[in-house]
Amino acid sequence: MQARRKPSGPALPSKRAGASNGGEGDTPALNRGLYVVATPLGHARDITLRALDVIKAADWLYAENGAETAKLLALHGIRRKIASFREENAKAVIPEIVAAITAGESVALVSDAGTPLISDPGENLVAAIVAAGLPVIPIPGASAGIAALSASGLPALPALMMGFLPERQSARRTALEGVKALSATLVIYEAPHRLCETLADAKAVLGDRMACVAREMTKHFEEFRRASLTGLLEHFTQTLPRGEIVLVIAPPGEAEEVSFEAIDAALARALETMRVKDAADAVAAALSAPRRLVYQRALALKDGPRKSAPDGQ
Repeated sequence: MQARRKPSGPALPSKRAGASNGGEGDTPALNRGLYVVATPLGHARDITLRALDVIKAADWLYAENGAETAKLLALHGIRRKIASFREENAKAVIPEIVAAITAGESVALVSDAGTPLISDPGENLVAAIVAAGLPVIPIPGASAGIAALSASGLPALPALMMGFLPERQSARRTALEGVKALSATLVIYEAPHRLCETLADAKAVLGDRMACVAREMTKHFEEFRRASLTGLLEHFTQTLPRGEIVLVIAPPGEAEEVSFEAIDAALARALETMRVKDAADAVAAALSAPRRLVYQRALALKDGPRKSAPDGQ
């Protein structure tokens, strides 16, 4: 590929070739590089101003699902061409993107939802850009795993981001066996039709730990359900889940025999007369529950229930 040649195939005219994004003078030109841009999980306003600037100004905009990205851009008054970057065409497209950045151009990579590379095919692209000695610039924002962890009521650190587990049960159980002994909270992405299978495998391999299912975060039907793996399995066997799901599982030994309900009830009584720290210490001692978990539950109770976000897109 010769210098300054535009990527071929599905790539379409860049901003400079006439995309409508609020005017040429609204956003500064970008330096060359790959811009890894986080997008909202569901609520359209959960995107940063910097992300919008990069999307407008980049010479090239790549997305796994152009239709979904186009909907998001339309809500923010941005009209521009979107090139395809998927697992199926990555082998052919990666050299073109490397060549474009080598030639001095800017390329923005956006996810369908959340931060690219966590559950979509951007890892090999970033590795190729780094190997070529070219800049990779993160444009941070929403991440389903971090959002679920922050509201789960389980220990936030250390945490292990596992992404999607294998679909086959044997491989899924092998993956869980590999992290069974880790003293870390596990963050797992899962499809709704496989959630019960994963809950059952997690219970069989890890034991009946406390866990949280975060569903449809930032959307109209947002739900955080906290219980033991047994409790979650019983609930979702009777009430089939829908939407995007993150499963957060406590580290080994974290209140496996004490329910969130028992901890919260004891904390509610203690917080009537005690400070958060003192209430957490008293309840942890009374229930033989991990102090770190009880303290996080106490903070959550003191701050009050988290309201669901209004419908975004």
